[in-house]
Amino acid sequence: MIKTVTGALVCASFAVAAAGPASAADYKVGMLLPYSGVYAALGQDIDDGFMLALEEAGMVDQVEMVREDTEVKPPVGLAKTRKMVLEDQVDVLVGPVSSGVLGAVRDFVDQTKTPLIVANAGNDAATGENCSPYIVRVSFSNSQVNRPMGQWMVDNGVKSVYTLAPDYAAGQQQITAFADAFKEAGGEVVGQEYTPFRTTQDFGPYLSQAQSTNPDAVYVFYAGSEAINFVKQYDAFGLKDNTTLYGSGFLTSPLYVDAEGPAAIGVIGSLHYIPTLDTPENKAFVEAVQKKYDRVPSEYTVQGYDAGRSFVEAIKSGATDKEAIAKALPTVSYTSPRGPVSIDPATNNIIQNVYVYETVEGDDGKLTQKLLGTVENVKDAPNGCEL
Repeated sequence: MIKTVTGALVCASFAVAAAGPASAADYKVGMLLPYSGVYAALGQDIDDGFMLALEEAGMVDQVEMVREDTEVKPPVGLAKTRKMVLEDQVDVLVGPVSSGVLGAVRDFVDQTKTPLIVANAGNDAATGENCSPYIVRVSFSNSQVNRPMGQWMVDNGVKSVYTLAPDYAAGQQQITAFADAFKEAGGEVVGQEYTPFRTTQDFGPYLSQAQSTNPDAVYVFYAGSEAINFVKQYDAFGLKDNTTLYGSGFLTSPLYVDAEGPAAIGVIGSLHYIPTLDTPENKAFVEAVQKKYDRVPSEYTVQGYDAGRSFVEAIKSGATDKEAIAKALPTVSYTSPRGPVSIDPATNNIIQNVYVYETVEGDDGKLTQKLLGTVENVKDAPNGCEL
């Protein structure tokens, strides 16, 4: 149960600061993230971003954090969600990373009327046909970050592609969204393959098949350690010399692009955030992340930050229980480090810019992101959502 917060919450710069003393554990937040396995680094970045938002709001001492490892397994994610809601009695959930886990926990979250701030998982159905008034997404939908690339690539001379992605919900949805938009714009998908998720170590056979179709480009979705392995093998296979690699920007995330090394140079992606955005809000955010964590923020850091910022804003509005938080979250809007953001009342999915960027070598010899284009205020159709 949430207690009444003493002291007014006031906005300071792009963070919200708490005025007056805070009592311990006024709120309990459940972090439903992968802290081990293929997406462990993603989960930690989200966690770090959330804690930065709480710190800037002066609310760290008011919030008790409960952390559970989903292991990127839907049954595990559901079991951990049940524990945090029924035993730990959290006031709000944050996460998960995996679309499969989000699909698994959806009904339980809806039935128990527990606010869930989706800080990564892009499962289209969660803000489409399976939407819920208790689920608000501040990250992206799988379709949202890929759909703009279909038209953009055709406009920039790409007429045929071969697609690859891991064989699970996110991979299927991201590639389908891109492929549909690419074909609608006049492009041709000459081949498509889904690789076994979390078990594929050698991409050689798939790259050989892609090469045999002689496409103008290869378009993929991979993230985490799979992205590192794929980008390196794509380069080593020799495909990059003649066929540009495109994909959703998770492929060359700032979180692990250094691990990909020179193999990432020239890869083009689309994403809702890159750390080189030239705005006052982003410059302040980058500086704060570098100061606290000694690294450049990734899209996962900003997703965690915006999950925290949304939670703070909901409390600032006067929400004092789970139901009130759930009602307040969709009304939150502000200028994020990623640009202007708001929640679509028709879907509870975020409305945001999508950026097309190329990974390049900077003047200092380090890998960085070169902005190629911006598609503003991208949002999804309701797709069966009735809130």
